[in-house]
Amino acid sequence: MILLNLSCDKADSVPIDDPSDLVVVITQSEENPGVVTIQAVADNADEYHLYIGSANEPVAINVSGTFEHVFIQPGQYRIEVRAYGSSGRYVRRTMQIMVDMSNHVPVEDGFFSPISYEGFELVWNDEFDESTIDPADWIFETGTGCPGLCGWGNNELQYYRQENAWIEDDILIIEARNEAWQGSNYTSARMKTQGNRSFRYGRVDIRALLPKGQGIWPALWMLGENISSVGWPKCGEIDIMEMIGGRGRENQVHGTLHWDNNGHTYTGGRYTLETGIFADEYHVFSIIWDETSIKWLVNDLQFHEISITPAHMTEFHEKFFFIFNVAVGGNWPGSPDETTVFPQQMRVDYIRVFQKID
Repeated sequence: MILLNLSCDKADSVPIDDPSDLVVVITQSEENPGVVTIQAVADNADEYHLYIGSANEPVAINVSGTFEHVFIQPGQYRIEVRAYGSSGRYVRRTMQIMVDMSNHVPVEDGFFSPISYEGFELVWNDEFDESTIDPADWIFETGTGCPGLCGWGNNELQYYRQENAWIEDDILIIEARNEAWQGSNYTSARMKTQGNRSFRYGRVDIRALLPKGQGIWPALWMLGENISSVGWPKCGEIDIMEMIGGRGRENQVHGTLHWDNNGHTYTGGRYTLETGIFADEYHVFSIIWDETSIKWLVNDLQFHEISITPAHMTEFHEKFFFIFNVAVGGNWPGSPDETTVFPQQMRVDYIRVFQKID
């Protein structure tokens, strides 16, 4: 996408050997909006200098006039290009550009699930069509999990803040950022329905667009409502969707159960896209949960099933609440690296819970 195509700064009377007629073209990568290419051309130019922000020193110098700069944070930036001639004099062009690194996949792109199923009734849903996140449904967990659960039990690197989640154009956005806060180098958000919305059995559909990048770990999951009294893993955990970013893993999601069977026990399955990654378009992540089993689906295609009839799996016959979060780093994904572009967003179109009609 070409952001600017401008020329200027030509003096009324310019010596023949001085630079003139400076033209600057700025192009932002569609695949990675943080990567910006700057192409400068001027008559009689021997050297080009690139300045970003209010820096007194150039960030790059070359004779070609072609620069590539990687922005790691969104925002409005001042870019200045100077074309120097053999005389040491220069012409310059100064401009402002907006860098927006969010994933602008249209909400219409991807799979939609129906609003009703035969034999089921819709018992709760959030279409995120209000201006703010409803506190009657959702509460936020903040911090690093310390002192009782530092790194949230996984050596994660983010500090959870309520400010990192909001509703925009009827979409819930949870944003992971590369920013220092309270001793952490990253921030994100973690929200849950504990104490507000808990369910036993039914079908759950969550339509979401996932983030990407090494160290990025989005999750849509559930914990037993009795966690406050029995702890984890005795409360049980149902992971509807987890995606581990980076290293070619962004085309695959995981569905997992965790419970206590004389110690922490877990098992699960995974679903891999035939083409593309989960950041390309919206997908619907589902479970169908009844008295005998839990099934996992992506876009209504079942990819895994676990029986919950064994006597040591009583956790999964109690009520569970929902958690949405985007973690950064941790034991499973590893830390972000130089390839990770921030911010990263998980965008949720809706969550719908259906239960069987008696």
